Amino acid sequence: MRAYLATAALARLADEGMALALTLLALERTGSAAQGAYVLTAWMAPHVAAAPVAGALAERARRPRLFYGAALAVFATAIALLGVLLGRAPTALTLTVAVAGGSCGPVVTGGLSSLLTGLASRPAARTRVYALDAATYNAASVTAPAAVSAVALTLTPALATTLLAASAACAALLTPALPLPSAHAPGPWRAPKRKRPAEPPQPPPQPPPEPESESDSGPPPPPESDSGPPPPPHPAPPLRVRLTTGLLALWRIPPLRAITAATSVAFLGVGGLPVTSVLLAAEAGDAGGGGLLMTVFALGALSGAVALARRPPRIRPEQLAALSLFSTGAALAGAAAVPSFAAAVALFALAGVGDGPLLSTTLRIRADHAPAAAHTQVFTLGAGLKQSAAAAGAALAGAASGLPPPLLLLTVAALQLAGALLLRLSCRKRDRPPPDLRWGRSPAEPGTVVP
Repeated sequence: MRAYLATAALARLADEGMALALTLLALERTGSAAQGAYVLTAWMAPHVAAAPVAGALAERARRPRLFYGAALAVFATAIALLGVLLGRAPTALTLTVAVAGGSCGPVVTGGLSSLLTGLASRPAARTRVYALDAATYNAASVTAPAAVSAVALTLTPALATTLLAASAACAALLTPALPLPSAHAPGPWRAPKRKRPAEPPQPPPQPPPEPESESDSGPPPPPESDSGPPPPPHPAPPLRVRLTTGLLALWRIPPLRAITAATSVAFLGVGGLPVTSVLLAAEAGDAGGGGLLMTVFALGALSGAVALARRPPRIRPEQLAALSLFSTGAALAGAAAVPSFAAAVALFALAGVGDGPLLSTTLRIRADHAPAAAHTQVFTLGAGLKQSAAAAGAALAGAASGLPPPLLLLTVAALQLAGALLLRLSCRKRDRPPPDLRWGRSPAEPGTVVP
């Protein structure tokens, strides 16, 4: 587990620092942040398109550790090349490198998380494992922007980008120690080993029965045996078929469909939270206070994830996710209503504490319900959809930046509450017992006669 946490933390530190590093690098070399924004868009855009491909390739890999190491090596190389090319090379070449590096993003997020399924069998232990994994995301979101900003302002943005590439390269070097799912947990697909046809086992010799009459004196019939040669191994389905299994699993399995829809709706608001925070702080007279609001939100999320790892609650994961979304939305709505900026900071921290368990609970639900044939794809696709929803939310918040900041923050809060409502309705629908068609009432009712 320690090797996994180190690998995930280093890889996600590099991923979280890219937005600020590219912006500062473009500003230094071109005098404008526009090219950095274009490159960042090319970096984030492939997440959804590459998610099913990355998941399918990870499931087909005969050496999963080698696959993850190669993907992280490409990820690190792309970051290093962007640090050299941005503002100096033709834009088309820079965007191509960004697309190649961004295509490895699903491996850094959902792909790595899919490896944790076999580390714990008990529900409480599994909740703790995924809470620790969520803490790596939260720690990276707090540490990466601060580290990039400090290095870029003290030295150069190019050096900050190089350090991010070094962090991803160190993660690639640690992949030989990554855990693999156990044989009893849903995990990556393995090609069955071909076996030679086995000889049918010979029954032990039996003495011939004594004939009762002359008509029964013939040799006894050979004993029948149920054992035979094993069935031929099933061939691996083609890649074009496996690319759709993750999407079908997210749609057809109710818990996966519910958590994916709820988190996508919620992240449509979370994506616009940084823009909204800056506007809210500017209205209070301190535009730089937007960074403080997002920092306390990230710190609160980190503390919430760590608290969940230490003491997992005894409620269902879907209920915990709904409670997390509700508490985050309620705290953000309170921050939009209070007139004091100090009170808004405190409520942003409280919203972060509520948001902390959401990611670990989401990972736990995916691990519990993802089928073995699409296990990694469920993780990569879920992460890609959330990333796309967050990008769309950021764009919508920028387009609506002329509205009053409290109204924007209320919209963000409403999207969290909408996600909580989706999950709550899904839990009620699943908990409702099926009706007894013979007696016209639920089997849970007293007096039901079971035929």
